[in-house]
Amino acid sequence: MTSLVFAGIVVLLLVFLIAIYNRLVALRNRFKNAFSQIDVQLKRRYELIPNLVETAKGYMAHERQTLEAVITARNAAASASTKASAHPEDAGSMKTLVQAEGALTGTLGRLFALSESYPDLKANQNMAKLMEELSSTENRVAFARQAYNDSVMVYNTARETFPNVLVAGPFGFHPAQLFEVESAEERRAVKVSF
Repeated sequence: MTSLVFAGIVVLLLVFLIAIYNRLVALRNRFKNAFSQIDVQLKRRYELIPNLVETAKGYMAHERQTLEAVITARNAAASASTKASAHPEDAGSMKTLVQAEGALTGTLGRLFALSESYPDLKANQNMAKLMEELSSTENRVAFARQAYNDSVMVYNTARETFPNVLVAGPFGFHPAQLFEVESAEERRAVKVSF
């Protein structure tokens, strides 16, 4: 009789541990999916930037350094995004991505500021359309970042609470990194006005 009770307790404990494990897997997959949504929007942004620069190039021939800086920052951010999307749970990859995105935002801000000095560029329909697309994409990126951070918070909370913490550590459920803006300059919105 006691061996039957003991076996019942072991089975119950095993079912409980499996449920915790499966919940942690589901939450980890949810935050990885949320990051992939950021990745989709960032790729859209990266595809718009060369078109924006090409449109501006004809009007801003004397601003070659700024145009090249935008493309360089775009390429660095795209590379960081590719690395982060392979391992969104890696804190180092996320930090590199956040820094690259901050640098890209800064160079785009300089491009937008310079474009104010070129009335013909401001009046160009292609430029206006690209700016509208970029603004829309920035909103989508912000929404995707919020959804990702919400998923990370739920996952991290679940893996840190008792008794989940007893399963999380031994089975390799590492903390996920939030997608946070680090500097005050990155926190300022890019001004898009045409």
